[in-house]
Amino acid sequence: MSLEVRNLSKKYGEKTVVENLSFEMKNPGVFALLGTNGAGKTTSIRMMLNMLSRDTGEVLWNGAPLDTATCNVGYLAEERGLYPKYTLMDQLIYFAGLRGISKAEAKKRIRYWAGRLEVEEYLYPQAPKSEDGKKKRAKAQAPKKADQLSKGNQQKIQFMTALLPDPDLLILDEPLSGLDPVNTDLFKGIIRDEIAKGKYLIMSSHQMATVEEFCTDIIILNRSKTVLAGHLNDIKKSYGRINLLLKTETDVTDLIRQEGLTLVSAKETEYQIKVSGDEQANGFLKLLIENGVTVVTFSLREPSLHEIFVEKVGDVHEA
Repeated sequence: MSLEVRNLSKKYGEKTVVENLSFEMKNPGVFALLGTNGAGKTTSIRMMLNMLSRDTGEVLWNGAPLDTATCNVGYLAEERGLYPKYTLMDQLIYFAGLRGISKAEAKKRIRYWAGRLEVEEYLYPQAPKSEDGKKKRAKAQAPKKADQLSKGNQQKIQFMTALLPDPDLLILDEPLSGLDPVNTDLFKGIIRDEIAKGKYLIMSSHQMATVEEFCTDIIILNRSKTVLAGHLNDIKKSYGRINLLLKTETDVTDLIRQEGLTLVSAKETEYQIKVSGDEQANGFLKLLIENGVTVVTFSLREPSLHEIFVEKVGDVHEA
């Protein structure tokens, strides 16, 4: 299987919101679609899924136009998309039915994912119990409706709707937004499992650490245009090891200035410094030793995705 996006573009009047977006996934894995608010990420996803019309471009799955009626796609939207006044179980069975899953099979899958996502209490009514633990002869609690759930638990239910069809292509738009650390780890565990199954995942997220954790290839959008694309490791290697973490026993601010290095931050005698590469860093280390400075930590690293992202779109300020 493969996914290919060719020259997607979209305008609203004179405003271009996506301009010639192209990328390809030849193998299973995780692709990241990054950008600031309003860069065109969600619009791109909706065009891929034929939820929005395209001015130009095409999306191919296995060489044929992607059609959600025939391609097994799961989609977790950033916005809440549940019906607030209907029971969660009815909605899940309904959404599963739209993907051709029988009611009996849907119930089996819902039971499984309810356990994985820890939402069983909201889907299955429980008869109240007396103090001795025995069930009372009373009416069981009704299954929950969407508007009775917290935002985090609503997100779990929406994630379940995306997972129920066991999709080959799973698209996650800000999947971890608003989740507490416990539920963030829960979602991450499921995402890892889907990756291990050989699924194709597209993830849009503002959480750069999460993108680095999962994604192999990325695109960064800035004002509707692609400003960076490629394999994440190759992109980071192209920058070289330019971030120096230095910790000493004495103040070396004057030596940093003497070498003309860029001091990013300083806390007591611990410094974050920008260097041009290994040669400049090694020269500075030699200077420190010559001046009798005791070096506790001297660590060079490639830039993080967060730093690369800020460099590429740092002139854009979110509202």
